[in-house]
Amino acid sequence: MFPVKFLSLLALPFLMVEDFNTTPLYFNVPIGFPETKYNFKENPLSAEVYNLGKKLFHDPILSRNNTISCTSCHTQEMSFAHVDHNLSHGIEDKFGKRNAPALINLAWMDQFMWDGRINDIHVLSVSPINDSVEMDESLDNIKKKLKASDYYLSLFREAYGDEQITNARILRSLSQYLLMLVSANSKYDRVQRGTEQFTEDEQKGYEIFKANCSSCHTEPLFTTNRFENNGLPVDKNLKDYGVYQVTQKKEDRFKFKIPTLRNISYTYPYMHDGRFESLQEVIEFYNTQKNKNASFQNKALKSLNLQKEDISRLIQFLNTLNDKEFTRNEFFGSR
Repeated sequence: MFPVKFLSLLALPFLMVEDFNTTPLYFNVPIGFPETKYNFKENPLSAEVYNLGKKLFHDPILSRNNTISCTSCHTQEMSFAHVDHNLSHGIEDKFGKRNAPALINLAWMDQFMWDGRINDIHVLSVSPINDSVEMDESLDNIKKKLKASDYYLSLFREAYGDEQITNARILRSLSQYLLMLVSANSKYDRVQRGTEQFTEDEQKGYEIFKANCSSCHTEPLFTTNRFENNGLPVDKNLKDYGVYQVTQKKEDRFKFKIPTLRNISYTYPYMHDGRFESLQEVIEFYNTQKNKNASFQNKALKSLNLQKEDISRLIQFLNTLNDKEFTRNEFFGSR
């Protein structure tokens, strides 16, 4: 595991009032999915804590000048990704160094961010909150703002039994919201359940995918959640060395997290730095691997050598991974 860069005190118990009852919120593992990495038995969900987390996620109160919310970079219509910029766009028009990834199926992850520097979903939100080019705020300041709001005091009372606002409660609420962002009703899923069928070209694209892409983008999550060198030449302006910046191990240079391909049509631009605007560009890069970086050592990721017709079929299959219902589900919305 890569080291967590945040204080362990942020993962303290969330201190719910003793004998306080909330409404259970049940997490259902979709058909065909593996068991989650997150332990829901030790950390049960509640509707009230989830609702508080949802409100916080959509509220710019988490940023220093109250202009940037989590949804500024993670928009539901785009599978909780960021499509209008290749790099994350934060406070006062500042830009980060990486593309904002889709926030889906996080319950199956135990390492987060492109470089894996966080291994606890309960502290995941600290990174964008504290980052000077994202929200540039502190939890202490957020607590002051929340305590000045009668609306939030009532939400904390409903969720935890009293009006005490703590770091742990804020972060636990946000994590419960994130854990419920499950996408599992694409055409691909319905085909696997036997309620729909692929077209002929989609089926051929599926066979191409299984032969060329599935070692890294493994079904049904369409990621192994591992970290690999993706072969991209280094952007001289960003100078991003991936996992190496966390571990300082030479073998981790240019390794980045393998992203899920679920909802792939909604989450452009692609790669850790958003350099590719379309799936066509991504596939063409891996089809020939021209201009790959000199340190690329992944023998499993060989040139695809696909013909144009096969590329078209592969894209048609990838489009079956889109879950339109997820992007419109009011349960995840701001209301």
